[in-house]
Amino acid sequence: MDYHKDRFEDYSLMVFKDEKLVAVLPANRVEDKLFSHQGLTYGGLVFSEKLKLKDVTLILKTILQFLEKSQLYTLNIKALPSIYSKFPNDELEYLLFILKAQLQRTDIYSVIDGKAGKISISELRKRGIKRAKNHSLLVKEQNVFEDFWNHILIPNLENTHQAKPTHSLQEIELLHQNFNANIRQFNVYKDESIIGGTTIFETNQVAHAQYISANKIGQELGALDVLFDTLINHTFKDKSYFSFGISNENQGQNINQGLLYWKESFGARSIAQNFYKIDTKNHTLLDRIFI
Repeated sequence: MDYHKDRFEDYSLMVFKDEKLVAVLPANRVEDKLFSHQGLTYGGLVFSEKLKLKDVTLILKTILQFLEKSQLYTLNIKALPSIYSKFPNDELEYLLFILKAQLQRTDIYSVIDGKAGKISISELRKRGIKRAKNHSLLVKEQNVFEDFWNHILIPNLENTHQAKPTHSLQEIELLHQNFNANIRQFNVYKDESIIGGTTIFETNQVAHAQYISANKIGQELGALDVLFDTLINHTFKDKSYFSFGISNENQGQNINQGLLYWKESFGARSIAQNFYKIDTKNHTLLDRIFI
């Protein structure tokens, strides 16, 4: 998180038991509020799989007590999307119910379940893949990000949304330098000219498309169709999940219908990521659970 430390007041927490680290909460502070770190794609309370519900209850209670004493009166926490968990861990969901947490926002991730067998894609995507192959488009993994960032991603975001990528070129290069096995760049070329690409954030279970973009030629020739056909069915075929990310706008209130349709046409289905607000004073409610 160091690469964007100037944007956030870091207030990440570590919880110890008998001097052994048992849980972490990546977080940042805004006035008298604490947030699951707003600079992370996903986050929330992370704890050892060896812990039981009663242990997690004590951890969360300890965090809330600490925050209240520190004059931080709300904890805004985002639940970890289920695809990233190595084991069942809905302990937090239950405890949020007990704490009378308020659901503030829900985002929808479009995800392909790699364990579900053969994926059914739409005829439109199949035609796009065929068109791309007929035009001899080439998919290549690259160790540099400059071409995609400067010639595809930034111009597209500026022209379409008057926006910039969350990560600058320098930031994504620094991330790749530190996590080169987890951040991978795949581009599509026509006659050696880049026409599209995607930046993949890879974990043990998930390949997540953080950025997806193509120029006008790439869109016409099916560059993204052949790119994601390659990634889903070959490069990351052994992953448990392939994530296209969210299609939400306006804090989850709206969905970009065209973007969602494109992801679903590859066979992706929806999973939810919820965002909650907890009053830290409500830690006393956790005392009443176990009878």
